[in-house]
Amino acid sequence: MRLHRSVGVLMQVLHKTAVFLVLAGSLVSGAEKDETQPAAASSLWSLQPILRPPTPSLGTGWSRNPIDAFIGLRLHQAGLAPSPEADSRTLIRRATFDLLGLPPETGITLDRPGNWERYVDRLLASPHYGERWGRHWLDVARYADNKGYVFFEDKTFPWAWTYRDYVIESFNHDLPYDQFVLEQLAADQLDLRSRPAARAAMGFLTLGGRFMNNLHDMLDDQIDVVTRGLLGLTLTCARCHDHKYDPITQSDYYSLYGVFRSSSEPLVPPQILPVPDTAEYRKFASELESRNTKLRDFIITTHTALVAAAKSRVAEYMLEAQRALDQPPTDDFMLLTEAGGLNPTVVLRWRVYLERLESRAVVEAIHDPVWAPWQALAALDASTFAARSAGTLRRLVQECAGDTPLNPRLLATLQKGPLRSLDETATIYGRVFNAIEREWQALRATAIKARKPLPSGFPDPTREQLRQVFHSEQAPSNIPRVFGWGALALLPDRPAQATYKTLRKALAKWLVEGKGAPARAMILKENTVPYQPRIFDRGNAHRPGQFVSRQLPRLLAGPDHQPFRLRTGRLELARAIASADTPLTPRVLVNRVWMHHFGQGLVRTPSDFGTRGQPPTHPLLLDYLADWFVHDAAWSIKSLHRLIMTSATYRQQSQHREQAFARDPGNRLLWRMPRRRLGFEAMRDSQLVFAGNIDRRMGGQPVKIFKTDTLQPRRSVYGFIDRMNPPPLLRTFDVPNPLTSCGRRDETTIAPQALHLMNSTTVQECAGRLAARTTGVFPQRLTHLYQLVYTRSPSNDELKVAARFMERFGDDSAGAWTALAHTLLISNEAQFID
Repeated sequence: MRLHRSVGVLMQVLHKTAVFLVLAGSLVSGAEKDETQPAAASSLWSLQPILRPPTPSLGTGWSRNPIDAFIGLRLHQAGLAPSPEADSRTLIRRATFDLLGLPPETGITLDRPGNWERYVDRLLASPHYGERWGRHWLDVARYADNKGYVFFEDKTFPWAWTYRDYVIESFNHDLPYDQFVLEQLAADQLDLRSRPAARAAMGFLTLGGRFMNNLHDMLDDQIDVVTRGLLGLTLTCARCHDHKYDPITQSDYYSLYGVFRSSSEPLVPPQILPVPDTAEYRKFASELESRNTKLRDFIITTHTALVAAAKSRVAEYMLEAQRALDQPPTDDFMLLTEAGGLNPTVVLRWRVYLERLESRAVVEAIHDPVWAPWQALAALDASTFAARSAGTLRRLVQECAGDTPLNPRLLATLQKGPLRSLDETATIYGRVFNAIEREWQALRATAIKARKPLPSGFPDPTREQLRQVFHSEQAPSNIPRVFGWGALALLPDRPAQATYKTLRKALAKWLVEGKGAPARAMILKENTVPYQPRIFDRGNAHRPGQFVSRQLPRLLAGPDHQPFRLRTGRLELARAIASADTPLTPRVLVNRVWMHHFGQGLVRTPSDFGTRGQPPTHPLLLDYLADWFVHDAAWSIKSLHRLIMTSATYRQQSQHREQAFARDPGNRLLWRMPRRRLGFEAMRDSQLVFAGNIDRRMGGQPVKIFKTDTLQPRRSVYGFIDRMNPPPLLRTFDVPNPLTSCGRRDETTIAPQALHLMNSTTVQECAGRLAARTTGVFPQRLTHLYQLVYTRSPSNDELKVAARFMERFGDDSAGAWTALAHTLLISNEAQFID
């Protein structure tokens, strides 16, 4: 039995290897993929189960661990050899910038066996490791300290920094990646009593842009950051239609839409940590409860009145919605009315309701027992309405006699006398609906008085048909109660909106500025009643179509997919993504880590593992690492770093070799270590280190360091990230705009980068501080300068050039030494990692 299983696994590995090699071959040959039809899930490489391939045997002394065996095999097949090992100084600098984003200290050597491994462990144990690798993750999480363009509310996220600090701490403590994923998607449903600060993890979902308060765009952003960030799937391409290239359908998209729409942000987020029971805090909590109660009571009272008015004024709403059927839809939150006017949200709900009825009548060719008369009479011209209404009703009765009879109670009321206008018809409909509503409430009251179970509907089906107009799930008057800023859509008149804004802002201000106010976690909470998702026709929320279940997308769930069973399904979704049975999750993460070490991932499209993405250059290595990461390393990212950095592949020189370049110009097979430019944060932070002016404190509220010419000593990861108006400095150096998840930063070389380094007052100040740290006469002082910046001594040629420079400007001139230090700071050697 064991033999049969081993043979089966081997055959699967060989089959997958063949698929991968064909894909990889197309990369080298430039063959184009057939993208005219979406790929089937069974043919997409990234969806295949992860099967650890056997480690190749090279028969050489170069290999240090399994990574080298897979890299060496591809190099051997291409007729290439790896590069020699880099020198000690290069390796130390490479590793320190890779793991800490800071330059190495001087005086470190690797002259004894095991020193390299111990140095890697030392870097991984540094608290600055989390700052470096947390910043990488914040790109994926599209982290920012403000909301972008919003209406009515403060534009700043007051506690965004708690998520940033959570990410840094998670990396520093080597939180297993599966738990890291779970907490970011469903911390509100996990037992975190021993780690209450982990509730801040849900900033991954809640810190996206607010898109001018457009709920549908905000949910689309949450779906995008989850699917591209964690799974490498461009699932949001299926918002308006099935994915053009990948096996992703609209129903997959709206299944997840339903999951995330079933949760909302609480008015009062939970505290990060317990707060001492002091008199100051009790006073704060009492005022907080008072302000929160006022807001909730106002919303409840207003919502109750709105639902009552939607029923009592049903005739007016029907007429207004009928008139609007031929008009383009308008976003209801933009509409304002005077007190007493019709609520635009209710008008919109009636419009959608009537459109759906009309569409059903056309598509299914049936007459609705309640609404067929309205549809027939609404089609009449106003000038001939009175003359034609009676005949229209008679013909309709005859048409429906053998099919679905019209509702007898409604029909009898309509036929009592001549109908002179559609307004009169609406009034009759309103009287019938409200009479049925009174009967229904009386029936419920009787059951309550008799202490019997409440009825679910009328026993008489004709009365039940009329009751459904007010009480079905899609009934226009069945308006959900909303406590967030979405409540403004229910408050269209100016006085009510003004009251709501005043109460909401008073609560928000006290939460942040009240004396004794604690930090809070920006979480989601599940709604009492989960949202039942429907596919929006062409992505238009005003045109809901067929219902779908809240469930995992089919390409992940497979043929046995089932709807989520636990409340909204968000915890089930989190568990599915964080499962070893979901091959995309470890593949995507391993690829991201590899990319930040080598400049390119094994898959060069780190957030797209679909048909439009590139296949892996080393598919067997990718699967080996993914399987090793889950089963051997127990989802430990630090263990993955250690495996990569102790390989001979990572320790290669970066020198160019003409013969190897001719065979593999893109260095896809890794015949040398790629040379990489420092990212903006590492560049800026290293300048602070060289200047002796870096503030190494960790955590806390963001500092505005990117929009000032004053030298700020905090590390760049703690700078305020402005989503709405990104500083030009960040744009210049390819820091992504956090409007969307970013898997890999652009790498540009443009004139403004050099101009900033040459002319920036902060860079010049760093150069002056660096020069002031050096002492002694010319040769010794220059050597000290080189050691601080390059961790090496100057060469003879560099000494000669510097000597000529000093002869011209004077070696006792502070300006000359500052200029020389400035030159070193902005040189390629300082800006690049070999």
